[in-house]
Amino acid sequence: QVQLVESGGGLVQAGGSLRLSCAASGRTFSGYAMGWFRQAPGKERESVGSISRSGITTYYLESVKGRFTISRDNAKNTVYLQMNSLKPEDTAVYYCAARNTITSVYSYWGPGTQVTVSS
Repeated sequence: QVQLVESGGGLVQAGGSLRLSCAASGRTFSGYAMGWFRQAPGKERESVGSISRSGITTYYLESVKGRFTISRDNAKNTVYLQMNSLKPEDTAVYYCAARNTITSVYSYWGPGTQVTVSS
């Protein structure tokens, strides 16, 4: 089992920045690739991006490339989502998730943190 808890969400004006954190406990954090997802009201959940177990490889949703950065600190069991140049369309609940390396399924999820970007 892996327990995940996101933090750092809030209300920010367009053009501003936020850094989300996802703290993990339980099984070895470094053994999991991690992903960030978001879900806006009335929309399906979408993948924002992911980071490999080592932190070397990252992937991003096209619409956030150049604005969002995912990083991780395996010593602190934490993954981060740095969000810059925020837009109102980034408003959503943001979730982190841990991916099972055998099945490639995101098996563990945090409860989410709300990000609201005002225009």
